[in-house]
Amino acid sequence: MSEPVIKPKIGNYHRHLLVCTGPRCSADGASQALFDSLGGKLKAAGLDAGDLRVKRSRVSCFAACKGGPIVCVQPDGTWYYNVTSDNMDRIIGDHLRDGKPVQELVFHQSGAVEFER
Repeated sequence: MSEPVIKPKIGNYHRHLLVCTGPRCSADGASQALFDSLGGKLKAAGLDAGDLRVKRSRVSCFAACKGGPIVCVQPDGTWYYNVTSDNMDRIIGDHLRDGKPVQELVFHQSGAVEFER
């Protein structure tokens, strides 16, 4: 007889940061380095616990393979490109902590009406 499946548990979080670490997003490893830096960056901003806690996950491919590193903030549906270490600091401070997306780095906003064709 097989072992019963254990129901997983996860702590509450306010936002989920998805980072593409696929080789087509940034062949030089910049995406993985960005992901690896997030633990310290989120802790320094006070976003590793409490009401504004941010969970982070690696994604192997978003199929948006230009302008990487690519980061998506959920449940906001905000997609960022060119997420360098400095740009990540801006996203953490402005968007994740203060709730104001860094518009010049946004390339897609879920639910937004797009006028360009």
